[in-house]
Amino acid sequence: MQWEKLLSLRRKGDINKRLRIEQDETRLGFEVDYDRIIFSSAFRSLQDKTQVIPLSKTSFVHTRLTHSLEVSVVGRSLGRIVGRSILQKHPQLKEVHGFQFNDFGAIVAAAALAHDIGNPPFGHSGEKAIGDFFLNGNGKRFKSQLSEKEFQDLVDFEGNANGFKILTESRNGVEGGLRLSYATLGAFMKYPKESLPKKPTKHIADKKYGVFQSETAFFDEVATELGLLQRGATKDMSFARHPLTFLVEAADDICYTIIDFEDGINLGLIEEEMALEYLIKLVSNSINTTKYHSLQTASDRLAYLRSLAINTLISEAAMIFLEHEEAILEGTFEAALLEHSSYKAQIADILKISIEKIYKSNEVIEKEIAGYTVLTTLLDAYTTASENYRNGSLRHYDSLLLASLNTNFSEEQTIYEQLMDCCNYISRLTDGNALQMFQKIKGNA
Repeated sequence: MQWEKLLSLRRKGDINKRLRIEQDETRLGFEVDYDRIIFSSAFRSLQDKTQVIPLSKTSFVHTRLTHSLEVSVVGRSLGRIVGRSILQKHPQLKEVHGFQFNDFGAIVAAAALAHDIGNPPFGHSGEKAIGDFFLNGNGKRFKSQLSEKEFQDLVDFEGNANGFKILTESRNGVEGGLRLSYATLGAFMKYPKESLPKKPTKHIADKKYGVFQSETAFFDEVATELGLLQRGATKDMSFARHPLTFLVEAADDICYTIIDFEDGINLGLIEEEMALEYLIKLVSNSINTTKYHSLQTASDRLAYLRSLAINTLISEAAMIFLEHEEAILEGTFEAALLEHSSYKAQIADILKISIEKIYKSNEVIEKEIAGYTVLTTLLDAYTTASENYRNGSLRHYDSLLLASLNTNFSEEQTIYEQLMDCCNYISRLTDGNALQMFQKIKGNA
């Protein structure tokens, strides 16, 4: 892969080529991507979507929105550090094409800002609830009407693929969704493949999937423009990652490792003294012990260690990326950057505690169970309305539900497209909106 192509400013519908050297330096195309994402309704909805604790009203616990903003800040730093070195190594990028190191930071920041935009209500349990409805619940009746890959999209509903759909789907006369640059869309795509075959290799790009059947044609256009390398069998869509995706992933890994851990401490799920001890192990090579011991409160000490830990891992991730740049460009680098970190053991220790104390806590489990009930009820109501529409047996109640989808539900659509409209609508709901809709369906409005 070549950086000149990977940094494409092209947007859906463009006729003329966008050149970096002709960009207005006061508002670059990659910065426009960031602006479009942050002003979108899909991004705003993240303020009421679960990061760790579903339906939590505790002010200091992170939502998907605050998490995404933090990941974006970390991603921007990673992109700028890497960009400076890339330009030194490949001077033609700057001298001929006009790229600056801030361009790398802007691309990674925008992709990182959007990285959770496709996640349904109630966190990852929301994805599982949607998939379970079609695999084991009432939704399995649709299997015979769908292709193998279409059904897999539903039974293995994936927030990353849904995010690409939200960012790019034409809706209500808006062609191309947010019309982001292809560079940002490429960096956003953590798993540049369709839902089948599932995990064909141990390569990090095959861990999940990133594009529904409804968006494969456009993603193929994006991948071709960027020059992403094709992987696997030619009949199945699978590409090597955009190199900057590794930085987006690293930014997310850094934030949830450190900040979910911090949330656990603030919620009283993790003992402060034990937590501080584990963070100190992570920053033992850079901690200023005099400054640390001068801090009077545990919260100040925690904030200092969190800042130091994030900075340490940013430097580490950037260094690993630059060491393996050639393999990344060749598509042969197979793991997340932090898997190669010298701090891998310390990161693993922190994640182990988070899993035991936070992700498996009674509060999380109980609210995830509630989330399953809410989403299953919504899916049953909307897919039944869709089915009745197709069968010509539409009830007034079904009409009311379908009207709320705010999409062009029509007879020209396939059953797959209608089911995806239902899932996409429900996925866009916030935790609170989903609960409110559930109560209305149950007659508790």
